Amino acid sequence: MHMNSASYKKPLIVAVDDNQDNLLLLEYQLLEVIDCQLVTAIDGETALSLIQDKLPDLVLMDVLMPGMDGAEVIRCLKRSPQTASIPVIALTALARNEERELILESGCDDYLSKPYDLADLQTAILRHLGVRSLL
Repeated sequence: MHMNSASYKKPLIVAVDDNQDNLLLLEYQLLEVIDCQLVTAIDGETALSLIQDKLPDLVLMDVLMPGMDGAEVIRCLKRSPQTASIPVIALTALARNEERELILESGCDDYLSKPYDLADLQTAILRHLGVRSLL
């Protein structure tokens, strides 16, 4: 049974990764497990303007990117009243403690280490979307 589009709005998720293959894989995985709209960005500058323009329900942010990295984008988002409440899940290959602290200090709401388990990703997304929809 399909829900009436007036009563149900698919959550909008912005995924950011400088690797196009990673984005394609993430898009494929996400659309399999979550009924959402997905918009992607391949660098920090594009991501920042896209997020400020679209005001998504959630952001999935790669941390290591050339130019403006994910931590810098997250700091910009969390400083702006318009975007501060948007949950950000960092997706990172960095696993050392200092780097985890740096990621969390940037203001992200959660993080998953690559390669992440799809079930963990789904759980994290649903947890943050759920929290947001109750506000």
